[in-house]
Amino acid sequence: MAQKQRDFFDTLQCLTEAYLTRRKCRRRVKKEKQRAKHPVLDWIEAFLWAAGMVLLANQYLLQAYVIPSGSMIDTLLIGDRVFVNKLIYGPELLPGLAKIPGIFKPERNDIIIFENPSYESRGLFFDIAQRIIYMLTISMVDIDRDEMGQPRANFLIKRAVGMSGDRFVMDRGEMRIRFAGDDQWTDEREYAAQRGWTHAIRRLMTEEHYPALEMAGKAAGWEDLGLPVPGHLQAALTQLGGVQYPDYLAHERARLETLRSIMPHNRRYAVLLARHSLGWYVPDGRIFPLGDNRDNSRDGRHYGPVLLSKVLGRGAVIYWPMYRMGPIR
Repeated sequence: MAQKQRDFFDTLQCLTEAYLTRRKCRRRVKKEKQRAKHPVLDWIEAFLWAAGMVLLANQYLLQAYVIPSGSMIDTLLIGDRVFVNKLIYGPELLPGLAKIPGIFKPERNDIIIFENPSYESRGLFFDIAQRIIYMLTISMVDIDRDEMGQPRANFLIKRAVGMSGDRFVMDRGEMRIRFAGDDQWTDEREYAAQRGWTHAIRRLMTEEHYPALEMAGKAAGWEDLGLPVPGHLQAALTQLGGVQYPDYLAHERARLETLRSIMPHNRRYAVLLARHSLGWYVPDGRIFPLGDNRDNSRDGRHYGPVLLSKVLGRGAVIYWPMYRMGPIR
């Protein structure tokens, strides 16, 4: 019996020594390979590893984004660099492809980043390459540029103002909302004050601008039909001196009202005008984004409500410039 035990322990000792010897040999070989590896290859390997970590973080956690326009002034300024929380609404599995279910859904007043509905893709492979390079360089390099060398807006960042079931109308640039289930209209500014929201709704136009703007819209209606512009409108346009006002909705409403009054039998003008008088509706599964700088923002008023599946994340923090560092509200 004692002999069997000694044989067993001898065998176990041999196996252990053999295992440890092989492991030591493998480690030695690995170290020798590391020493023999060319420094450039070692650097490339380290770079690829770091790039992979950056891509994973940008794709699924936080993505860097640079503010390209003044549509969100004063909340976000041109050139601000921000991090977007992509986990909260569910990140895309791959850039431009299916999304993973998120923890939350966008809520009213959230600062959201979403795919630009007006963006014209140059192809799946280009889009993926552009987004990978954009993420790897922390928004420093954007290869997607127009013929003038300016970045094309693949993504937009706005404030979620209208939710599913809402209706809203714009009257001289000011918004009124009829929330889902309500039978009354609510002034947007009053609602924001009641909720304690501190962001400013910036306007470039004042009430004094609108009479001239509306006369310009009426004159455009006469010109669209190839008719001579009435003298009082022509005189008003001469006084304007070619000044352009940014509230295109007010201009369009005045133009359509003129076309409708001249040609009441044309149903097309009546249908187009109804959108201005009856308002816009946000269907289920969509969200209506607007810029805080209302008269300098291309937003849902141009391209309509945005699918929730196209919302990629929520603005989290400004990380550059340093004097503006802080959470986005």
